[in-house]
Amino acid sequence: MKRSFVLCSMAVLSFSLIFLGYATETAREVASVDEVPIRFAVQGGGDPALVFVHCWCCDRNYWRNQVPYFVERHKVVTIDLAGHGESGMGRDEWTVAMFAADVAAVVEALDLNRVILIGHSMGGPVIMETAKLIPGRVIGLVGVDTYQDFEREFSEVQKKQFITGFRMDFPGTVKGFVKMMFPAGADTHLVSTISADMASAPPEVGIGAMESLLGFKPVETLKDVHAPVRCINSDMFPTNVEANAKYAESFDVKYMNGRGHFVMLEDPDTFNMLLAETIAELTGE
Repeated sequence: MKRSFVLCSMAVLSFSLIFLGYATETAREVASVDEVPIRFAVQGGGDPALVFVHCWCCDRNYWRNQVPYFVERHKVVTIDLAGHGESGMGRDEWTVAMFAADVAAVVEALDLNRVILIGHSMGGPVIMETAKLIPGRVIGLVGVDTYQDFEREFSEVQKKQFITGFRMDFPGTVKGFVKMMFPAGADTHLVSTISADMASAPPEVGIGAMESLLGFKPVETLKDVHAPVRCINSDMFPTNVEANAKYAESFDVKYMNGRGHFVMLEDPDTFNMLLAETIAELTGE
């Protein structure tokens, strides 16, 4: 009886250690092009590598439901962009181009030669810019509730009006902004947790990044991107497939019905299944 108990306990401990090996990350660090330290985590093995890039005012923890799912078949890299999570500050301008340099620095430091870049929201433009910096390494881009319309541009008046609220009351405006990204009936705890977390971001980072994001021109960037582009988007916001297909080397979208902006957190099982399908399509497996 005692021997059986010991064996059972050892089995539970072994399983726990394996699980923790996936769930617990050991952060590493690399200097970006401007010497700002960029923190990232690498887990698992397998080709191609999956590089996950978070949203505006978020961090790599937002991919916590994806790492355990994909780590058995792929090398999984999660990154904190400069000014986010555990990465450094010390930057004068918070732009999409500089965030892309952060991602490129990690990819080059790890010497990843076959990569799928996955970016949520602002992470979409960031990975698009990253693909320009590391030509030949990227076999596909996957936008997560982003790339709704490559042709959309904002006037200077619209940009100014939008940014004004963040300048006047950054935490309050962020909370209101984030809550609008969820459909009726969304998990209230998830909504409040995300909105509070994002509202705690450094205002100078959030405002600078938003200004850069509002001025981002995907049509121009895509001229130098030679990889297929895919999306996993909420049906809460329409995606202009016809327009997007004119500029991307190859474009397609999968929808998640009844979800908001944070699809990978709202319904991780469905999201992971769709991402796995997308990866298989990009690799031809």
